[in-house]
Amino acid sequence: MKEFININKNWKFLKEDVELSKNIDFDDSQWETVNVPHTWNAIDGTTGSDYHRGASWYRKDLNIDSMAKGNRVFIEFNGSNSITDAYLNGQHLGQHKGGYARFRFDITQAMNPGGNNVLAVKVDNTYVDDVYPLMADFTFFGGIYRDVNLIITNNVHLDLMDYGSQGVYISQDSVSEQEACLTIKSKLVNSNNEDKNVRLWIDILDADNNIVTYAAKEVVLSAKENKEIEMPIVIDKPTLWQARNNPYMYSAKVYLTSFNDVLDELIIPFGVRTFNVDPEKGFFLNGKQTKLKGVSRHQDRKNMGWAITPKEHKEDMELIKEVGANSIRLAHYQQDQYFYDLCDQEGMVVWAEIPFISKMSETDLEGKNAKLQMTELIRQNYNHPSIMFWGIQNEIQIGGDRPEVRKVVNELNQLTKKEDPTRLTTMANIMLFGKDDEYNFLTDIVGFNRYFGWYEGKAEDFEEWIKDYHSTNPKVPLCISEYGAEGIIEYHTANPAVGDYTEEYHTLYHEIVLNIFNKFEFLWATYVWNMFDFGANIRDEGGVKGRNNKGLITYDRKIKKDAFYMYKANWSDEKLVHITSKRFIDRATKTIAVKVYTNCEEVTLYLNDVEVSTKTAINHTVTFDDIVLKDGVNYITAKAKDGDKDIKDVAMFNKVTAPNESYLIKKSDKTFVGNWFDSPDVDDIEIKELIIADNVYSIESTFAEILESEEAMVVLRKYLGDFENNPMLEMAKGFKLSFLANFDSKQFNDKMMYAINSELIKIKK
Repeated sequence: MKEFININKNWKFLKEDVELSKNIDFDDSQWETVNVPHTWNAIDGTTGSDYHRGASWYRKDLNIDSMAKGNRVFIEFNGSNSITDAYLNGQHLGQHKGGYARFRFDITQAMNPGGNNVLAVKVDNTYVDDVYPLMADFTFFGGIYRDVNLIITNNVHLDLMDYGSQGVYISQDSVSEQEACLTIKSKLVNSNNEDKNVRLWIDILDADNNIVTYAAKEVVLSAKENKEIEMPIVIDKPTLWQARNNPYMYSAKVYLTSFNDVLDELIIPFGVRTFNVDPEKGFFLNGKQTKLKGVSRHQDRKNMGWAITPKEHKEDMELIKEVGANSIRLAHYQQDQYFYDLCDQEGMVVWAEIPFISKMSETDLEGKNAKLQMTELIRQNYNHPSIMFWGIQNEIQIGGDRPEVRKVVNELNQLTKKEDPTRLTTMANIMLFGKDDEYNFLTDIVGFNRYFGWYEGKAEDFEEWIKDYHSTNPKVPLCISEYGAEGIIEYHTANPAVGDYTEEYHTLYHEIVLNIFNKFEFLWATYVWNMFDFGANIRDEGGVKGRNNKGLITYDRKIKKDAFYMYKANWSDEKLVHITSKRFIDRATKTIAVKVYTNCEEVTLYLNDVEVSTKTAINHTVTFDDIVLKDGVNYITAKAKDGDKDIKDVAMFNKVTAPNESYLIKKSDKTFVGNWFDSPDVDDIEIKELIIADNVYSIESTFAEILESEEAMVVLRKYLGDFENNPMLEMAKGFKLSFLANFDSKQFNDKMMYAINSELIKIKK
């Protein structure tokens, strides 16, 4: 029988590289003692662009039970970022490239059963050109940040070395309310030097652990043979996995027997369901049209980085459930198996993806590491009913329009369809190519990351773009895979505007955008960016370093921003009344507007215990205008009825004589674009007609093209400052200079763009 032994406790750790791979007598007495999950970037990974990236070492003494002798023993790492080399008793077990998937090494030959063993693990999160991700808008935390286990199993066992998978794949050939026809593929291994006859059993258990059907097969395994066995099995009148309505789970008990002995056993939860996406009607689950109300999730936590435990995973899931979401985009990498299990159990429809993001390797032109990570993601997560979409890339176009990038994206799609033809392929595109480009048609369905109202234009622009895209590509199933705005709860205003970082604009933005999305039945999903604030070392904006503040909830999960309650009012059945802008306490105006989010029919407002009025909710919002505050503290109560039960919220506002300046971003604090560039005054420039030749630089050139010319760089330095040394530049190389006006039309107005263009067109390519 297989035995899992967790070895998370009492590791020795050194945050530097030393020569000790084969030195089992190395003195580690002065090293720090740590427990896994562990990262060395828990603090510095979210304080700015300069965080520790390099090699570090972990060591541990292992006492392996003498009972392991004669069996196979493996060590299992569930997440270690990003290149891991493991040694046991001085023998190199292997290397794994990639920071997110589970991987295992066979330690049978290197171990000393019944005695002491020295395990040494080198983990390196240095930038390496052929290990993804190369560049992204999030921190790459280093360390062994998920569980580590020893696995002891019989020489005849279900394959543990099949890309970190379970070695068992449950395929749903056809599913209806009458029957679910399955094919279960089991990968068997015989490590013995002689043939072995075994019987493979599969019991299908319902949610109450009753056997509903079973199958068995005699298997002859030759010496040192690996063999795949496929067995059909049918569940009559199955209970379907119905997402959040009823996430019903069966279990497959897969086990190998020889005479009266069970050699190996796995119990695999699974659900049966059908799904499809229609370009006009959106997403269907089990034949029923279902609106996917999605959020995106990064796995890190304040002061913990990626080294989180089931407690934090569970807390995240409870918050996602509370907001009323029914779908999660797990960005931008494979996440913990425990969280996928939670998605199964709680009925979340999942988009799972690999970190083929922003930039492709300059040396690995075949995409070997991306394909490895795609294979690992699929094989390790094949049996999760919650996963319905495999994401093959995110904004890979940022790194430039290279033919080898297009080739690898195509091949990733083909690989994904070969590995798993039962699910849909998708990708998250950026707006760097036209609506007729092949990127729109490569995968089964597509998503676009659009930030109208933050990085470009205004929030209302979503409506026209969605209409135009669907009109141009009516057969392409479209979703909005990212949208959002920064919201910092320190900043407040009664007149929210693009780029002010206030909680009020953050809330208004989501209110406008959600109302637009609700108009389009054909959108198969929308995903808020992001459910939680997260670490992004390259960022320095809004007075906050090393963080992306677009979350509906703060990085520490302690404060739900007003936008959280807007979504909850729209998405959740839990009755809600929420007064917005409660952190905007000091008010210097004669009157204020009080906005309330609710999923009740009407709301009554009270000012200092005196009833003001009752209003009916429109789009889950009630606004009470012209509320006159008395000098000093005022108390507001909003109340609604849920049957005989009162649902209410309270707020306190302080009438003051002068505005509280701390509510507005300081001029010295950087905005998103201001973080990139410093621009001179161009008010005196007169705009004239320009004649632009084909062989010159212009504002239609990309940053990558400009970097190839020292003359062109001199021009940009004049207008943008020391731009080439900014950590955000890598994220912008694929952007045309003209796109700056979309980011910030005030700083990069017509005169500024004319000034840059008039000098660039004098330089030949």
